[in-house]
Amino acid sequence: MDKKLKVLLIGSGGREHAIVKAIKNSPILSELVCAPGNGGIARDCKTVDISAENIDKIVKYAVSEKFDLVISGPEVPLSLGLGDKLREVGIPVYGPSKNGALLEASKAFSKDFMKRNAIPTAEGVSFTSFQEASKYIESVQHRVVIKASGLAAGKGVVLPETKEEALEAAREMLEGGMFGESGREIVVEERMEGEEASIMLVVCGRKYVMLPASQDHKRVGDGDTGPNTGGMGAYAPAAVANASVLADVRSNIVEPTLAALEKEGIDYRGTLYVGIMITKSGAKVVEFNVRFGDPECQVLMPLISSDALEMLYDTACGRLNPDSVKIGGGFATIVVVCAKGYPGSYPKGCEIVLPNSDSIPKDSWIIHAGTKAQNGKILSAGGRVLGLVGKDLTLRGALKKSYGLAEMIDFPDGFYRKDIAHRELERG
Repeated sequence: MDKKLKVLLIGSGGREHAIVKAIKNSPILSELVCAPGNGGIARDCKTVDISAENIDKIVKYAVSEKFDLVISGPEVPLSLGLGDKLREVGIPVYGPSKNGALLEASKAFSKDFMKRNAIPTAEGVSFTSFQEASKYIESVQHRVVIKASGLAAGKGVVLPETKEEALEAAREMLEGGMFGESGREIVVEERMEGEEASIMLVVCGRKYVMLPASQDHKRVGDGDTGPNTGGMGAYAPAAVANASVLADVRSNIVEPTLAALEKEGIDYRGTLYVGIMITKSGAKVVEFNVRFGDPECQVLMPLISSDALEMLYDTACGRLNPDSVKIGGGFATIVVVCAKGYPGSYPKGCEIVLPNSDSIPKDSWIIHAGTKAQNGKILSAGGRVLGLVGKDLTLRGALKKSYGLAEMIDFPDGFYRKDIAHRELERG
């Protein structure tokens, strides 16, 4: 491509920093700006202090600065219509329109979408009344999952062990204000049994690229113990999603979903994250998201051996050629360093001393998530603070690089899991 691109990336987390790392050296990039960015992103490109949720200000800035492409990292701007507003003013955007973003913004919509298009998923019913929800919970024989329908930053899911816990969770969401407006409508689902995996698709209408399957670790503690988090680590490719599983996902989930989006008039251009449960009766959809997963994005970007920016731009322009996207061999892993106390209350503003960039080994990356730069120092600014990424020909080699980075970081107020990919290693 002859044209050089001026690119605006929206977001401030680890996912966005991983995208920055993947595209900043693209031969077709002229300038990269991130809004609002974080302490690590500011070391790699220019940042501007515009909130990811202030879509009117983003559009105004994108027009005035004549950007050629806008990439939306998080889901909230998309759910607010950022994609629609940018396309109205002629700026290509990587990310679906508002109607496409409903797949994540409304679990009730997503569940109905799957039902009417015969896409394999758990049985589920939506409720806005606790009285009606409680009747349903009491009537079913299987275990259930309670989900806030709206966006809840990855935290709107409760996995009760008893009917009493399920009723309490439903009451807390519908009547007690748990998850705020996001929990005013809930979905009560059958709890599926099996092993989960994440399938990320780069979608351009009916054309798509399926990136390597990944698996993340939600529980805060080693051995998958403790409360759920936004993700303590991940690896790719995940062997649990073998060739047979991926063929099943393509034919029974991915292609019917893209056909259904087209049929319903949704011009989808962006990431479609398909969370799957691999059950005895085949793969089923746990959830759809409309952006790259975090921390999954951090292990997928290093595995793309072709130009990631060209892939994102072609998708935004409606001309993706899946054959042009190349995936390299080997494995990538990420270990997430969190602030002590996460996912509960935790301190902010704690200093982090990082190694010099020259001392970081080849195929290793420090990804910033919840950080800020202040007076020449890097300080913690969130619960999940850093992501330590390693890439190698073997899974063990990649993990060695990730954990090697952990030993190079001075962050007494942080912690991380020591057993990322343990299930994969146990399988041999």
